[in-house]
Amino acid sequence: MSHAGAPVGGLLVLVDPVARRLDGESVRIAKDVLSAGAAAKICLPDSQEEFARALARRGHRRPVIVGDDRALVRAVGLLHRERGLAEGALSLVPVGPTGSLGLAGALGVPLSAVAAARAVLEGAVRMCDLLVDDSDGVVLRSLRIPPLRSAAAGSPAVPSVWSAYRSLVRTLVRPAAGAGDAARLRLRVEADGVVLADVDRPVEDVSVATGEDGGLAEVVVRTGGGGAGSAVSARAKTVSVSGTDFRYRADAAMTGPVRRRTWTLHPSAWALTVPR
Repeated sequence: MSHAGAPVGGLLVLVDPVARRLDGESVRIAKDVLSAGAAAKICLPDSQEEFARALARRGHRRPVIVGDDRALVRAVGLLHRERGLAEGALSLVPVGPTGSLGLAGALGVPLSAVAAARAVLEGAVRMCDLLVDDSDGVVLRSLRIPPLRSAAAGSPAVPSVWSAYRSLVRTLVRPAAGAGDAARLRLRVEADGVVLADVDRPVEDVSVATGEDGGLAEVVVRTGGGGAGSAVSARAKTVSVSGTDFRYRADAAMTGPVRRRTWTLHPSAWALTVPR
């Protein structure tokens, strides 16, 4: 890691609208600390579109995201698509419910607004790997393809008469024998062209994560069921999954369904400021 140094052109502090609604006090503290330590332009976008426009107009200012994991992933994705990740380090002041800050903690960012803001001003630059899929989506830390039932449970629930009806049906109707296989997937998983699992055997789940030492992704595939299940692991630069429709959780968000997706690891593709 290298020292962040004084930001050239100052800071662009982008406050995610969700953070502003949920925890205005932490947002105020972050703004005060950052403004006291550097020339800071504060942006308060009201939508994701305004967020994207403000980031695109950053000039020579170093971006500081005030928000949760989703806001950080959104910023990295926008910078990746405009080929701006190499311009300098990105910073995060995590603001949001604890459950929405798991990625921030895993990346080494303090979860306290004061400590995180001080790290922006005084911290070091850490180079991070990035997983990029074939639709130009990004994964900062890890992704997981869970069993079908887990994927459905992870989807945002929208209360309605129909959802209540379906819940009642699920309660009254018992699954048939052997229905456990319906919760598993028929997938072909390849790591750098090597087949780790194929459609002839049910897959429990698949996980892919950026490696700790950089350069290769960590892949784990769990197949079969019950005591007969097994796990296969590999390290690879490219991971391809295809087969039946599947959903996957990439960092903080559930995506899909898709029938095929390929992820490629980009070593040291972006920089994040963390405490020294």
